Amino acid sequence: MKNCGKYIKQYTLPPVECKKWALKDSVERAPVWCSVDLRDGNQSLIEPLSLETKAEFFKLLLKIGFKEIEVGFPAASQTEYDFLRKLVDENLIPDDVTVQVLTQAREHIIRKTFEALKGVKNAVVHVYNSTSVAQREQVFAKSKEQIKKIAVDGAKLLKKLSEEYGVNYRFEYSPESFTGTEPDYAVEVINAVLDVWQPTAENKAIINLPATVENAMPHVYASQVEYVSENIRYRDGVILSLHPHNDRGCGVAAAEFGLLAGADRIEGTLFGNGERTGNVDVITLAGNMYSQGVDPRLDFSDMPYVTAMYEKFTSMKVSPRHPYAGELVFAAFSGSHQDAIAKGMAFRKNTGRSIWDVPYLPIDPADVGREYETDVIRINSQSGKGGVGYILLSNYGIDLPAKFKECMGYKVKEVSDLKHKELKPAEVYAVFQERFLNSRANFEIESCAFDRTDGIKARLTLSAGGKNSTVTAEGNGTLDAVSNAVKEFFGLDYAVTGYEQHALTDGSRSQAISYVGVESGGKTYWGAGIDDDIIKSSYKALASAVNNLMAETK
Repeated sequence: MKNCGKYIKQYTLPPVECKKWALKDSVERAPVWCSVDLRDGNQSLIEPLSLETKAEFFKLLLKIGFKEIEVGFPAASQTEYDFLRKLVDENLIPDDVTVQVLTQAREHIIRKTFEALKGVKNAVVHVYNSTSVAQREQVFAKSKEQIKKIAVDGAKLLKKLSEEYGVNYRFEYSPESFTGTEPDYAVEVINAVLDVWQPTAENKAIINLPATVENAMPHVYASQVEYVSENIRYRDGVILSLHPHNDRGCGVAAAEFGLLAGADRIEGTLFGNGERTGNVDVITLAGNMYSQGVDPRLDFSDMPYVTAMYEKFTSMKVSPRHPYAGELVFAAFSGSHQDAIAKGMAFRKNTGRSIWDVPYLPIDPADVGREYETDVIRINSQSGKGGVGYILLSNYGIDLPAKFKECMGYKVKEVSDLKHKELKPAEVYAVFQERFLNSRANFEIESCAFDRTDGIKARLTLSAGGKNSTVTAEGNGTLDAVSNAVKEFFGLDYAVTGYEQHALTDGSRSQAISYVGVESGGKTYWGAGIDDDIIKSSYKALASAVNNLMAETK
């Protein structure tokens, strides 16, 4: 990349300083949302949507909660004309929803657009013409006055046809390629259009400022938006709208800054689908607002469903790292992240905390239809004890002691590393079963009875090497007596250094799980046991731990 010298700034800053937006730290309320999925999103597809698919997509947008939906450019293609007629003829437009149609500021196109709208109760007729320096010079070869006249003539025709058709449609005007237009000239054209429509607070017009090509940093767009907001006439009668594109990858930031600068409305698409690098992503914008305590007034509580339908309709794939919607966006594989999340979730539960401030999770995954057990803590060779412990606890009720958790974490790492794959919760539990719960490689305690006449004496039936043997020993407790019997029979030297137990499930018939750690040669070996009887679960855990010791020290 050695030719950067041929690129110049293709934007103009406002003639006065416009930085009030920079003093604000957050968006305080949701904008008016207008989905342009069925126009911008559709025209960007290699295979545009069929009539049937567009109708299903329209229903999805209604379900999400959009009240303004751009349904296309009916004068541009027969399919888009037919789709609008399908919505009308099949009564698919709810009374509280406004459909928007796009038209160039050309007479025959505007007239055909009004024909397509027959029978529509609520509509926005969106007229546009390009105003940028590049478009004026290279595409149209027209002066500023000539470009302004195109806009004014289009505005007059919209007003005239509305009167002829006897409808009270709302009007929208876009100075296309706004970001490449001198801000003071953009205001001049907009005011000329508004002078035709003369909007009021009761009958508002929409002025849309499209970043048709994102050619500057987001703060430049915000300054341009602020300048327009503060210098157009009829401001109380104007809904200031933004239509950001994403050529620089800053569409979301530009939209957020633009809202701080005075915009009232956003035109965007699900997942940012649109021509070139796309439109502004409504899902990310709405999620960002939600994470700051602002109700976006769009429903993404079942994000997996929205994602699946979008992929079905468009044949596009949603990135696994897409904010709020990606398959892996809440997933933590890193051990330190998993540990922090697990502790944060436990803290939240134990303290009854109502606000959400769990480390590494900007929003509660459950709010967008995600599962903690399968979507948040994900286990692979990068994972640690905290994540493994969380998986066992949340899925199986197994609350490992801290040191046991560390040992279990290493065993899971070994398996994941060997298989070069993520381990699902069932596979993590299988490692626990095989390595710690069913450790019977050398012996098994078939039965155990206790005599408490004079102290505590254990009588064990041990199965080892294909033979059963009876062993007795005393101890200062049941587990100590069993341990002494095992030591004596096998000639082992170890100390029981860890013992914990808890119920696996609530209720009188719950099973108990015990954890036992035995130390030998400076290393601790762990085992677990499950049984209806807590004493049996404890000596099963001891047997598993000693089996692990013997397997490693043979």
